[in-house]
Amino acid sequence: MNKFPNDFLWGGSIAAHQCEGAWQEDGKGPGIMDYATSGSYKVPRQFTQELEKDKKYPSHDGIDFYHRYKEDITLFAQMGFKALRISIDWSRIYPYGDEDMPNQKGIEYYQDVIQTLLDYQIEPIVTLYHFEMPIHLVREYGSWTNRKLIDFYLKYVETVVTALKGKVKYWVTFNEMNHIDPQTEASDIFTYIIAGLKYSEINGNKKEVLAKIGYNMTLASVKAVKLIRDIDSNNQVGCVFGITPMYPRDCHPMNVMKAFKDMDRDFYQIDAMCNGKFPKYKVKEYEEYNIHIDINEEDEQAFQNGTLDFIGMNYYSTEVSKSEYSSDENESLWGGAQNPYLKQSKWGWAIDPIGLRYLLNYTYRKYGLPIIVTENGIGAVDEMVDGKIHDDYRIEYLSAHFSEMKKAILEDHVECFGYLMWGPIDLVSATTGEMKKRYGFIYVDKHDDGSGDLSRYKKDSFYWYQDVIKNQGKDL
Repeated sequence: MNKFPNDFLWGGSIAAHQCEGAWQEDGKGPGIMDYATSGSYKVPRQFTQELEKDKKYPSHDGIDFYHRYKEDITLFAQMGFKALRISIDWSRIYPYGDEDMPNQKGIEYYQDVIQTLLDYQIEPIVTLYHFEMPIHLVREYGSWTNRKLIDFYLKYVETVVTALKGKVKYWVTFNEMNHIDPQTEASDIFTYIIAGLKYSEINGNKKEVLAKIGYNMTLASVKAVKLIRDIDSNNQVGCVFGITPMYPRDCHPMNVMKAFKDMDRDFYQIDAMCNGKFPKYKVKEYEEYNIHIDINEEDEQAFQNGTLDFIGMNYYSTEVSKSEYSSDENESLWGGAQNPYLKQSKWGWAIDPIGLRYLLNYTYRKYGLPIIVTENGIGAVDEMVDGKIHDDYRIEYLSAHFSEMKKAILEDHVECFGYLMWGPIDLVSATTGEMKKRYGFIYVDKHDDGSGDLSRYKKDSFYWYQDVIKNQGKDL
């Protein structure tokens, strides 16, 4: 057999704050990303306390998926999608996050989106927290530094899961919270999009604040897992992690060890969610930083009861761990160095298809749980010529990654049950706030200067992916 399993879930992933727009419609409250400005590869996004008239806030309009979701889902169905991963915007359900009653119009909107997917026989995969949180919870409670957030989150989860009971089978508790880690010097972009806090403005012991955020979100996840399964025993619950494999600079034992530690720091939350307990090595590490995490008996029981059913994996690139004895490397996005053997995208991300096979093997053999690739893709500057977009570079990128993913499944026997490309339609970049950085099979006529009529156009890759799904990846 030279094709993917017949029940393989081909599809894509999108996030509410990057595509919906309609940021003040139908009772939605202000979310943390509604205060994130547009930026670029060279100009970081800003996060303002109030809305400033001279700045652009791309989440306010997105690509108008809020009003055009039926049109967009129809296009996904034309490609043959078996699954679509969406996120629920917490601030549409509870505009401030701490109300007694939810916003019914927000619930009805997502019920209709899910029903539209089901009408096209597309499996909905729902992320409950994808950088979307009411800004009120940051300003009033201090975000995830406060354990009260766990109860607010669980109330929101219960509301959504109950409203969509019987229609959604696959749930994701969080997206990429693993990027907050006290081992590394974080930046404003990562602490803000995950927790609504600027790293540069954190008072006191920054490492301790990051540790508390990471722990409270991890605890919230395992509690949500049990809650979701209690609501419907048919539910399957996972969590999505953004993982960048780290290669050693060379075979010097010091560099091999450093690469292992640099890569493994992305896994402590997966350890906690898969092994039934918060890892002791992390607690010991915190003690070395004079950080105390209060883990009570109730927490310990929650970790035992809330282990994951599957792992969601966001993979884009690999990096080289910086050498222990040299400092001449060019730094990459996640603090590592660029790999001289690999080409880079226009945004400086190494293109490494074999890295996906490596990560699938590493993770599956570590935990033995089913894996779904929840994000993968290449941001590029697409140009329309005579009404067409010839994106051979995207086809080449995806074909190479699919080939390695196929090897992981067929040759290495990794239990990978789906691939969700990021993002199947052009949307706002989370890291830069640009439309210029396009990922999709579907071109959206919107530009960073505000021009464009939001029309949708099929790229060459649209037809290619359609054929891949039809033939189960037999010919890549």
